[in-house]
Amino acid sequence: MTLWLKSISNFKRSILIITAVVALAITFETFQQLYYIRRFELAEGVTFFDLLQTQAYRWFIWLLFSVVLIKSIQSGLLKNSTSYRFVKLVLMIVGLVILNILIIALIQFYVFDESRSLTLLFSEYFPFFLYQKAPIYTLGYIAISMILHLFFQNEKLQIKVQQLSDLKLSNAQLFEQLSREVDEKSKVLNIKIGNNRKIIPCEHIRWIEADDYCVKVHTIHDKTYTMRSSMKALNEKLNSNFLRVHRKAIVNMDLANELNIASTSNLILQNGTKIPISKRNLKTVRSYFN
Repeated sequence: MTLWLKSISNFKRSILIITAVVALAITFETFQQLYYIRRFELAEGVTFFDLLQTQAYRWFIWLLFSVVLIKSIQSGLLKNSTSYRFVKLVLMIVGLVILNILIIALIQFYVFDESRSLTLLFSEYFPFFLYQKAPIYTLGYIAISMILHLFFQNEKLQIKVQQLSDLKLSNAQLFEQLSREVDEKSKVLNIKIGNNRKIIPCEHIRWIEADDYCVKVHTIHDKTYTMRSSMKALNEKLNSNFLRVHRKAIVNMDLANELNIASTSNLILQNGTKIPISKRNLKTVRSYFN
């Protein structure tokens, strides 16, 4: 049963719930009337189905007006929960209940009363059905309104969830695309100098020299900045054009001018600076030039 309910649409499920609520209301009111008839001995031999038949037309009228309420709500009466729409809904329910009771009173009046006195209609018939039917009819219309309100709220939530799901998928695809296109390597070095920060673009760095627990960053402007970092950390952070040529030196190969292979191999930069190359890193440097 649960699986079957989940398989049908939300609107059909709402209609089924409304039908169940109406059936429950009719059953409750019929048993209520049966109780009063037997309790106060108003009639003999009256059964549940007898009462159900005599009041069937009344509930039929109520159901006809329920369709009016449902159509009004579908057209937008509850889709925006503003105070104005709430007042309109209350007035509609009150109006439908009064109209229901007036029609039932008129039918009862013309079928069972031969006096045809309008005074009698509004002094006896209308007040009688007002007290008897107004509470259950009003509760029925309120139940329908609440069920449809929850339906529209659920519908809005589903739309929102779908939008968020689409946004998540779109962002995931965008991130994947950007991660393929954008180099995650650092474009600048952020060096603390006293209480200030110096931002140095990586293309302005000639080479980096190890200095105990710090490094010295040599720039194309012939300035040197001390930075607290390890050579390993910087080597992983910088772009691929920076090569670790020695345990004490990382070189911007874009600014390397010449590779000198002699008894002691070294790199000669564009400003004439000579950087020694360790035997372990010589092969990597030669591959870069090739």
